[in-house]
Amino acid sequence: MLVNLTDVFVNEGKVQNISVEYEPNEFVSQLGQFVIKQKNPIELKLSNIGRSKALVEGKANLTFAFTCDRCLRDVDYTFDLSFEIEVVSPEYTGEDAEDVESDFMDGYHLNVDELVNDELLLNWPSKILCKEDCKGICKVCGKNLNDGDCGCDSFVPDPRMAAIKDIFNSYKEV
Repeated sequence: MLVNLTDVFVNEGKVQNISVEYEPNEFVSQLGQFVIKQKNPIELKLSNIGRSKALVEGKANLTFAFTCDRCLRDVDYTFDLSFEIEVVSPEYTGEDAEDVESDFMDGYHLNVDELVNDELLLNWPSKILCKEDCKGICKVCGKNLNDGDCGCDSFVPDPRMAAIKDIFNSYKEV
């Protein structure tokens, strides 16, 4: 969604509150392709902070469908994003022109979808769990251990002791 910021850039002291829709129904990145289950309108506050310069403050709420990293159950994960960024018009010539973000600008238009995508990547969780104490799945049979114990032998021998085990097995009396 492109939002025209011409009015904000031109009028000093101008403050504009708008609500825009996040258009994509899925989020695609190098991390994969993720379905967006619920999306609320993005609330933006656009403020003129100088000649051809604006402050964009926003809030977004998106719910994604993920799978638990331990047990592979479906999990709904909600991103509550809050962001603040300074943008400039194409003819901005201030001394801080190199320091101000322009990645989200297309001429006088703010690309809200790109801005939200960038915020999603910055806030992406390192691990998605269905619950904090998720037990995962059995390494032997694949049963979800949150539903109960599967009865499989969970003993994992220490690989550093394999040489000693081989010695005992070779001298074992029959």
